[in-house]
This record gives sequence, structure tokens and C-alpha cells, in this order.
Amino acid sequence: MNQKYNKNKLGQLIGKPVNDWKICKFPPKLKMEGKYCVIEILDIKKHAEDLFNSFSKDTKDYDWTYLHYGGFKSLKEFKKWLYKDCVKNDPLFHTIIDKKQNIAVGMASYLRINQVMGSIEVGHIHFSPLMQQKPIGTEVMYLMMKRVFDELNYRRYEWKCDSLNKRSCKAAKRLGFTFEGIFRQHSIVKKHNRDTAWFSVINKEWHRIKKNYETWLDKKNFNDDGRQKISLKSLMG
Repeated sequence: MNQKYNKNKLGQLIGKPVNDWKICKFPPKLKMEGKYCVIEILDIKKHAEDLFNSFSKDTKDYDWTYLHYGGFKSLKEFKKWLYKDCVKNDPLFHTIIDKKQNIAVGMASYLRINQVMGSIEVGHIHFSPLMQQKPIGTEVMYLMMKRVFDELNYRRYEWKCDSLNKRSCKAAKRLGFTFEGIFRQHSIVKKHNRDTAWFSVINKEWHRIKKNYETWLDKKNFNDDGRQKISLKSLMG
């Protein structure tokens, strides 16, 4: 019998006991800071203009394709969306500040926050061209995952995306998430069907994944020109 299962008095297979489980705390509205970034709760008055200008570097709105919203043609339109959809506690939107440039360059959120079951999702990830293909993006994901597991003790951390969004699927695997399957006809996005790919990291995997992140983010892993010596993908295996 697979050791991760037990049997009840009737001889039926059941999951392992979770006797010491405690309800998780809600994510605090406190900043997270790394070497490359500061992650703050979205402040529309403070962040909107920087975010709009950073996202506008994507002149073809390529990065908005698989999201339910965007692109936005004006700052006014962008702010209207922020005030309508991004000021709730779930999803809890965060702004990514590039420490070197001291400007807002991206967004991400915690959502579907289930404190009782210890499950939480990272989503609404939108990295502007100013932070793509740079260590800052990986550090953002590390810091958000670190809060979930080390500070808040959640059991499960989810990533979901359109199954046709190959860039997002590839990113999830690189970041240590395990592919779990596809929910067919899960939703409709911009009048098109979306089959949703599900990925996750669970708490017993975090120690190994955390170590891989920290090895990759170490300054010793980068040449003088900023190129990585060891890829995160190879570390994750």
C-alpha cells in the first residue's frame, strides 16, 4: 500500500491524519523586500501612473492576451479598472517596485484564499517588459511563496493559467510548480473558451524549492554581465 494513505476501520483507503492543523492567517498587508524589488499592497494613487507607463511598453498588448481584462488605452481607463476590481481583500493585489529604478513595474495577487483548508493561489501576474527575463521576476515569486509557507503556514499554493498560454505554463514549471491537469471549458475569456491548466506547490516540497530559489538568486550565480551560471530549471530538476 502506498505509504501516503491509511485505512479506516472498514478497510477503506483514507488520507493521512492532519490532527495538528490550525487555520491559516490572512496574508498581511505588509511589504515584502528582496535585493531587486519591493512588493507593496496596491495603492492606486501612488502606483497607477507608473504601472500604466510600464505596461504601455508592451505596445501590441501581447501580455494581456490571456487575462480577463486589458489592455488599456488610457490611464483613465486603467484606473477605472483598478478601482473596480483591484481594491478587495480577495484577490489581494500587490504592486512590484523595481528598487534600482524606483518605479512600479508589475502586479501580482493572492486570491482564492482559503484559510480553513490552507490553500491559496497566486494570480493576476502581469510583469511589464521592464522586468521580463530579469532576476526581479523570479525574486517576486520567491518572496510571495516564502510568505505563504514560512510566515502563514499554508498547505497548498496554486498557479492557474490558460492551457494555451505556453509561456505561463513554462514559467510555472520553472518556478517549481507541479502540473496537475486541465479543467476543460473552465471559463470564457474575451469571448473565447479557456481550458485551464492547474499547477501547485505543497508545503512538504517548499524546503527543497526554497533552497533552489536561494541558490539561483545568490549573486555568485551571476556573471559580471548579469548572465546566470546555473538555470533555475536545472536546479528544480
